[in-house]
Amino acid sequence: MRAAFYTLGCKVNQYETQILIQQFSAYGYDIVDSSDAADVYVINSCTVTASGDKKTRQIIHRMKRTSPGAVIALTGCFPQAFPEEAEKLEEVDILVGAGEKKKVLEYVNRFLKEGKRIVEITPHTKEERFEAMHADSFLERTRAFVKIQDGCEHYCSYCIIPYARGRVRSLSPQDTRRELERLLEAGYREIVLTGIEISSWGQDLPGEQTLIDLLETVCRDLPGEVRIRLGSLEPRTITPDFCRRAAALPNLCPQFHLSMQSGCDDTLKRMNRKYDTTRYAQSVALLNQYFDHPAVTTDLITGFPEETEEEFAQTLDFIRRCGFAQMHIFPYSVRPGTPAAKMEQVPKAVKEERARRAAAVAEEMHRSYLEGCVGRTYPVLFEQP
Repeated sequence: MRAAFYTLGCKVNQYETQILIQQFSAYGYDIVDSSDAADVYVINSCTVTASGDKKTRQIIHRMKRTSPGAVIALTGCFPQAFPEEAEKLEEVDILVGAGEKKKVLEYVNRFLKEGKRIVEITPHTKEERFEAMHADSFLERTRAFVKIQDGCEHYCSYCIIPYARGRVRSLSPQDTRRELERLLEAGYREIVLTGIEISSWGQDLPGEQTLIDLLETVCRDLPGEVRIRLGSLEPRTITPDFCRRAAALPNLCPQFHLSMQSGCDDTLKRMNRKYDTTRYAQSVALLNQYFDHPAVTTDLITGFPEETEEEFAQTLDFIRRCGFAQMHIFPYSVRPGTPAAKMEQVPKAVKEERARRAAAVAEEMHRSYLEGCVGRTYPVLFEQP
C-alpha cells in the first residue's frame, strides 16, 4: 500500500505531518510523493486564509484525478474550524479534526476494512491538554523541530486560528528536554522550538513559567556544536530580563522572528494586536543591545482593511527604522468568519502594489544586514554537499 501526504501552512503542520509519515511508514506503507499515484492520500490543511481552503479543495480534486480509487483523509485546521463546510467535500472519505490528528492511521485502516465514511472532529474545550506527538526523523531536513505549544488566545481581528487550534496548551519542560535529547541522539545539530504561539508557552502549566524558563532548562549542558532556534515570538516577550538570560545561553541561535503585521498604530488597533509601534521598537532595540548583530525578522500584512496611503507610509518609515534582516510580506487576504472580513476592504491592486513597495525596502535592509556580516566568523550548519 502506498501513502502520500500534502501539507499546507505553518511549521507546526509540517511537524505534525512528519509524525504521520513516520506512523504510516512504521506500519508498512510505502511513502510516495503527493503527485504520484497512491492508495491513500492525507492532506494536512491550513485555514489561515480563504485561499488556503481553496488550495485544499484543489489538492483533493487533483489527487482523485490521479488515483480515482484512493482513500482521501483530510485533517488540520480547515475541518476543525469549519466542520460543516468540510463535510460537504464528497471526495473526502475521512475527516479528522486537530485533536484526533495522531489517529489518522487508525481511521484509514478502519475505513479500508469497513468502507464507511469517518468523521471525527471534536470541538476544543477548556480542559483540553497538550497532545504529545514524537518525530524521530525529518527526512532530508537538516533541522529538527520540537512542538512545544499549541493554541492561541489573542483573537486578532484577521485570524481564525484561535477557533481552529483552541486554547493555549504547553509541553512540559521535562518532556521538551527529553524530545531534544532524542533528536540529538539521532544526529541533529539544530533544533527549532515551534508552536502556534510559543510566547504563550507555560501559561497553562503550574507556577508562573515563561518561555525563558523553558529555554534555560532545555539549553542546559548541551554540546557546544548544537544550536536551538526559536519560532515566531510575540514582541512583548522581549524584555530586559528575557534578553539578559537568553544572551547567556551559548546554544541559542541569535535570530528572532518578531511578529509585527503593521508599522502603524491605528492599523495595529484594527488588527487587535496587543502592542503598539513604541513597544515593538523597544523589543528590537533590546535585542540589538544584548546580542551582537542579531538577525531580527518579521511579518508584514499590506492593504489591511481601511489602511490609507498615509498609514502605509508610516509602516514603511517604521520598518526602515527597525532595520530587519529579512521580512515575510504578503497582501491581506480576507478570512470569512473574522471581524476584519466585515471591514471596508482595500482594492486588490493596491494591496499588491504596497506589497511590492514594502518588498523593495525589505531587500535594501536585507542587503544592509548582510554587509554588516562581512568580516565576521560564524559557525555553519552544512545543509547539502
